[in-house]
Amino acid sequence: MAAEAIEVQPTRAQIEAALERGRAAAVARIPPDRLYAWFGTPNELEPRGFLMTKVVGLTVMAAHFALRSATPSESEIARILEDQALLINVVIFGDRPNFAVDSYMVVEQGGHTIKPIKVRFDGQASRTSVWPQAPAYRAKVVASFPYEGLDPRAKTKVSVFPAGGGQVSFELDFSQIE
Repeated sequence: MAAEAIEVQPTRAQIEAALERGRAAAVARIPPDRLYAWFGTPNELEPRGFLMTKVVGLTVMAAHFALRSATPSESEIARILEDQALLINVVIFGDRPNFAVDSYMVVEQGGHTIKPIKVRFDGQASRTSVWPQAPAYRAKVVASFPYEGLDPRAKTKVSVFPAGGGQVSFELDFSQIE
């Protein structure tokens, strides 16, 4: 299903459709983490990430609840809809356990750089399946960006800057993400 764009204020129909997708995924035994808006390569040893939009958040939440034969309450749904930030989670790779400490992330759209509200990173990266060979360590960098500063229909570049140097970037088309 082609999405129109990241929905900052989903309609009731979009909300219901997202919740139904989550319930259907649970019935099909699709793990909730497969429902995120993934970008990058599917290769487990290369950088990749996902966006947690409001619609995606509703789908993932509904799947988690359905797997426990439960239904999210209106207050739980409202909590996701009231969120004012787009969460971007990126997995990066390095050569030592603390390589991701003090990493930073930015979003670029139309020549404008958008800074995150907050950034979290793994202080201790986990070993990859090929450790001690490269890439030896995997870490997450998670940033929250204010919806008010983003164009939900724009071509976008997400860049992560590990403190030790280097850059990992992804070109995204927000108009193709729900």
